Amino acid sequence: MNIVGLKVEGREHPLGVDCLTPGFGWSYRSQGERSVIQSAYRIRVYKIQEQEEAEVWDSGRQPGRRHTCIAYSGAPLESATRYYWRVKVWDREGNLWESALSWWETGLLHAHDWKARWIGAPEGMTAPDSPLPLLRREFAVRKPLRRARAYVSGLGHYELRLNGAKIGDRELEPGWTHYDRTCLYSVYDITDQLAIGVNAAGMMLGNGFYNVSGGRYTKFKNSFGLPKCLVQLELYYTDGTNDTVASDGSWSACEGPITFACIYGGEDYDARREQAGWDRPGFAAAAGGKGWAAAAETAAPLGTLRVQQAQPLKVKCRFRPEKATQTAPGVWLIDLGQNFSGWTEIAVSGPAGAEIILTPCERLKGSGPDQRMSGAPYRLTYTLKGEGVEVWRPRFTYYGFRYVQVEGAEPLPDGPEDTGTVTDLADAAEPGMDQALRRGAALASGRAVLLGIEGQMIYPDVAEKGSFECSDHMINRIHEIINWAVLSNMKSVFTDCPHREKLGWLEQLHLMGPSVMYNYDVETIFSKVMEDIRDAQQPSGMIPTTAPEYIVFQPPWDMFRDSVSWGAAYIISNWDLLLQYGNPGSMRTHYPGMKRYAEYMASKMVDGLIMHGLGDWYDVGEDGPGFAQNTPVPLVETAIFYQMAAILEEMAGILDQQEDGAYFQQLKLALAQAFNAEYFNPDTGHYAGGSQTANALPLVLGLAEADNREGILGAIVRDIEERGWHTNAGDVGHRYVLKALSDNGRSDIIYRMTRQTDHPSYGYQIANGATTLTEAWDGPTVGKSQNHFMLGHIEGWFYQGLAGITTRFDREEQAFRITVKPAVVGDLSHVSGHCFTPAGQTAVRWERCGENGFRMTVDIPVNTDALVYVPAVSAESARETGRDGNPAAREVTQVSYEDGYALYAVGSGTYIFESIITAAQPHRMEQSGHSFSP
Repeated sequence: MNIVGLKVEGREHPLGVDCLTPGFGWSYRSQGERSVIQSAYRIRVYKIQEQEEAEVWDSGRQPGRRHTCIAYSGAPLESATRYYWRVKVWDREGNLWESALSWWETGLLHAHDWKARWIGAPEGMTAPDSPLPLLRREFAVRKPLRRARAYVSGLGHYELRLNGAKIGDRELEPGWTHYDRTCLYSVYDITDQLAIGVNAAGMMLGNGFYNVSGGRYTKFKNSFGLPKCLVQLELYYTDGTNDTVASDGSWSACEGPITFACIYGGEDYDARREQAGWDRPGFAAAAGGKGWAAAAETAAPLGTLRVQQAQPLKVKCRFRPEKATQTAPGVWLIDLGQNFSGWTEIAVSGPAGAEIILTPCERLKGSGPDQRMSGAPYRLTYTLKGEGVEVWRPRFTYYGFRYVQVEGAEPLPDGPEDTGTVTDLADAAEPGMDQALRRGAALASGRAVLLGIEGQMIYPDVAEKGSFECSDHMINRIHEIINWAVLSNMKSVFTDCPHREKLGWLEQLHLMGPSVMYNYDVETIFSKVMEDIRDAQQPSGMIPTTAPEYIVFQPPWDMFRDSVSWGAAYIISNWDLLLQYGNPGSMRTHYPGMKRYAEYMASKMVDGLIMHGLGDWYDVGEDGPGFAQNTPVPLVETAIFYQMAAILEEMAGILDQQEDGAYFQQLKLALAQAFNAEYFNPDTGHYAGGSQTANALPLVLGLAEADNREGILGAIVRDIEERGWHTNAGDVGHRYVLKALSDNGRSDIIYRMTRQTDHPSYGYQIANGATTLTEAWDGPTVGKSQNHFMLGHIEGWFYQGLAGITTRFDREEQAFRITVKPAVVGDLSHVSGHCFTPAGQTAVRWERCGENGFRMTVDIPVNTDALVYVPAVSAESARETGRDGNPAAREVTQVSYEDGYALYAVGSGTYIFESIITAAQPHRMEQSGHSFSP
């Protein structure tokens, strides 16, 4: 039992935790052992590395398999303190295993721990058109340091600098919130950035969503206040003493080189306004520095200050230009080959005052940029200072794009190799032209020279936890474009698009959440969004469709604000945090808010139905993508409310809220009765007008009566076949159509749907040049956003259907249960997929062998149980061969044979199964009831 991945509050070695009772968890790295189970654990926490007198908590030996979200219950934790911990576990044979020593640090836990004051630009530097401010302070490090920390918040965004260098590689800090409710701060280890003697701290401030003043394109225009920051440096010396350096009126402020910054509209930077050394010691800010004055102490924002727990944004991918085309004199179009979200970085030379304008876009109109569907105008402008090679990229804005138009510079093929940040544009040079002559001629004419350009993609520093690959190129490509869209829209919230809106529309969270969880470790991001939803909840209990709620949709557009198919994310995603991460803490914290939302929705029922909302947004119909066309809105909204009530009934049981449980049970039954009475037609055997969405929702959620389920499934299949193996479902319904088919043994239908390249299909998007999943099924041909992940529900089927992996947290055992049940469909010859549970990695690799042979290797992590379904023509045709040559391995016995699968119950370990299969697996109608996530 190799214990790894020790986490506190969902993160390894977190620097800054402000929870007073943090949760501990750990994973296991498999060493091939079979059926290894944790039988007990013991956690010990120390204030000093494993000194008995410094122990602050000993859990004692606790029996059981639990290894996630174990709450600390020792002595009160102190602020800004490093704590050490390790865990010992016992297996069921009584063998003892011990982890390596790990640690976490607390943040500033109490208001009185903050000595810093909020500061910003003084009067005279706060006009709407004033450049963004710089703030600085020199301070002394008096003796050798043991450690040093920076506790920083800057609203809307900031860049912290010490002694001439940016601290860390985080971008767009802090995360977006409803700043009147919550403001986030981050913690940095700055020990190595300081030296004995005089040091200098600098802050660059950006507007972000805190101050959207407009000036160019804006979707949301409002201000919580002017940019401001809170900085507290804690210096801990080796002799046990400490100093605090805190932001206050003793800091200096100056207008900086960023003359315009808008999260929606872009950024302008005038390098001539730079003051060399402003963030270094010895800079004469008070005497010789230009335009410096005392910083203004300002009122604190209204929101509660909390540590940012979610992973920070970083530059995670870089893209080289694939093509550079001159479209007009001095105008070049750069194709980066991939649609993504982020910015461009450029290396330029030229005379002072030369201006370079960068216009990014997803689509082209003729040979120029087309921002009509992505928010216009958006641009980035850099004004040169005229000093050698200048490298620049924006700091406080980002955009979704593939192309960038460059105006005001000529690209040359001899870009500097020593910048380390931008790529060469050799392909843009005219053949045979002397490079030095071109450079000299450009400079002599007063033009700037573009030496290099690259695209930089930003998204949270999340660990990749899954992978999928199969023998079908189309399926692999669909998997790729979905994940490009997921990462492009994964910020501190899950946005709908990375340009036009950048809003946290909530339906994506619960509809796509399980798919995202297969691929990435997003526990802390989901927990953060739950807090955003809490902050957005209205006094009435209503949860708006976006969180943070920056835009309030008013009548007659209030259906864009109040739709249970969106608001239900509060309940469903909290449930997913429990099922996928074994995390009950978020559910416990937010249960009162979830209950209030259910009561609000219940108060809006008319004859037992929810009549308002968006329903199956963006379904396929004659009117084009937009409002639902095929399925009644009340059908969809009522079905999702039923799902919500069913989950809340289970949550109430877990939390021992018996009265609530009875209420939600009655609510669920009343919704089911009203739903079936209104929408099920016994003569036709289907719901409402018979759309795929109308039939799939009751089938998946358990609203359909058992005797009707086979006919309802048949109606879905017939409709898909009659449409040429296409869906007509939208944003909400498509997920349930796929689940209705997959859960009931009809993955063969889904496979046929993935093979289509005409509209509407994923293949149509790829065939028409999409490099990310698009907003509408029409893909690149209809316009709209070219970077949305809301229709990416097929991703869940890749893992759960084709690879066959389903993971669930067993609340009774406090451990994870895994089901492996692959769908062998079409002409697929092999499938490989893996994902991590908090216990460790689960992996499945299967392949066809010869005409009817089948071979599957399954890896199950320690401390988990699994049911493995092996496709086989008979019980006798299947066997487990992984024990061959390893007599010490526990033998595996077949439990049963049902519906074309030989069933095995196994524990941890690696298993190899072989069987004989038919060309296609038989259809089996699933008779189980509720299914809330993939």
